[in-house]
Amino acid sequence: RIIARALNCVGPDGTGGPTPEPCGVCANCVAIAQDRHVDVIEMDAASRTGIDDIRELIEGVRYRPVQARHKVYIIDEVHMLSKQAFNGLLKTLEEPPEHVVFVFATTEIRKVPVTVLSRCQRFDLRRVDQDVLRAHFAGIAKAEDVAVADEALAMIARAADGSVRDGLSLLDQAIALSGGGEVSADQVRSMLGLADRERVLDLFAALMHGKAPAALEILADLHAAGADPAAVLQDLLEFTHTLTRAKLVPETLTAPGVPEAERVRGGALADTLSLPVLARVWQMLLKGLGETRAAPASLQAAEMVLIRLAYAADLPTPAELVERLQSAAADAAPPPARTFAPTTPAPSLSATTPAVALPERDEAPNGSSGGTPAGGTRTSSAGPPSGPRAALAPQPRPEEVAEVATAPPTTTPAPASFPEVVALARARKETILASHLENDVHLVRFEAGRIELRPSDRAPRNLAGRLGDFLQQATGERWVVSVSQETGAPPLRDQARAQEAVLREAALAHPLVQAAMQTFPGAKLVDRRGAPAGAGDTNDPDAANEGDDNP
Repeated sequence: RIIARALNCVGPDGTGGPTPEPCGVCANCVAIAQDRHVDVIEMDAASRTGIDDIRELIEGVRYRPVQARHKVYIIDEVHMLSKQAFNGLLKTLEEPPEHVVFVFATTEIRKVPVTVLSRCQRFDLRRVDQDVLRAHFAGIAKAEDVAVADEALAMIARAADGSVRDGLSLLDQAIALSGGGEVSADQVRSMLGLADRERVLDLFAALMHGKAPAALEILADLHAAGADPAAVLQDLLEFTHTLTRAKLVPETLTAPGVPEAERVRGGALADTLSLPVLARVWQMLLKGLGETRAAPASLQAAEMVLIRLAYAADLPTPAELVERLQSAAADAAPPPARTFAPTTPAPSLSATTPAVALPERDEAPNGSSGGTPAGGTRTSSAGPPSGPRAALAPQPRPEEVAEVATAPPTTTPAPASFPEVVALARARKETILASHLENDVHLVRFEAGRIELRPSDRAPRNLAGRLGDFLQQATGERWVVSVSQETGAPPLRDQARAQEAVLREAALAHPLVQAAMQTFPGAKLVDRRGAPAGAGDTNDPDAANEGDDNP
């Protein structure tokens, strides 16, 4: 509605134009704010999802606005529209009249078809920081003449999770529960089912010292005070994240808004605990939180999580385990055996230098070779001596060593056609992806680094994204895979079947095949094989059959 007011504001004097700051006093601004403007139409796509609702909306698009500058259609939760409804909107979105503006709102942007997103300007509304929310709520409380404790405002801002609307609802509820008095932290904590922050720090310290009975007692006290066990684990998760971040960014604990207890005790714990320990605590709490929320008895599930954490506090990290195992193996290793080494080093069966046989010639004064039997050659070996043991351990050739050292890269050359893309998927064991590409895809365009296709109804919704990710991993290059509304070529499997049908008809028309059919009544063509090598172009059925005497 703010956008509709900005587009249709005429100013207090009635001569203004579109502005990012609507006046709020002109007739258009007042009517839009009160949700009674005839040219601003709102539609809830969660309850009106069909094509009939879109037809009714499109019928009014062609009429010009009655009193405003633009006719504005606001569709909330637009991702709830059916596929037919989206298709009905496409033509209007491609060529909208100059007097019409569509405003789509959604919390599930991934569910909106790409064909619709490509025709819209996208604006992402980001979450509001806790400090900004707290200051905003404090200003509202002051304007309403309501006293709210600073800690209570911090709790409400944290529970709002970046949403101003949710935070205002919580603040309104807290004011109502206060009965006209000051909104205290205890009241907000009880309203939200939160645990006392000091007690959460005590609980965390008990867990890190392996004191399971003390941790269970603290949890029981918090539960008796009205705290939700899942909320206690959530607070432990947040405090674990704060300590982990403080290990890397020390300014985390000194930032404005951090309570004094967390600043002092958190700093001491951050100096004591290591990053691997905090990472392990985070994973155990994250898994335990899901178990607690799904368990029929949340208190018992939370107690089991705390028991696991307490007994895992003294466990070594994986790096410490490896170090201990290596140290124990070194201590347990026997002393080396005493050996008497010969003056000449013994040949090694694992040497990488191959044996090379060279003729050994003793040149006589007269130029003839001496010390060699007639017709024979004496050889000397540069590697291990020949023999049965040497034969049992073949040595790698230098070119083999070079091949291992220069292993080919994991990426492959970029495919030059869509069939090569399918072949690459099958070579990479992506059988499901290759099957969808063969059976459920109509290729529209193929270029180097860019594919445009039209998936059929049987194809998964994320096929284009999966194909782009696969090609980027396989080739090491970025590929753009987009979805088109054009008809495109038939799927590869249909093309192969059509080509096979043509080749079978050509084979049945071959004279030898016809003669066989006449000679053996009831015979039928069971299989067709391609022409042998040298028979010519196998893409030409006639040429293939001419070169093959036995089709």
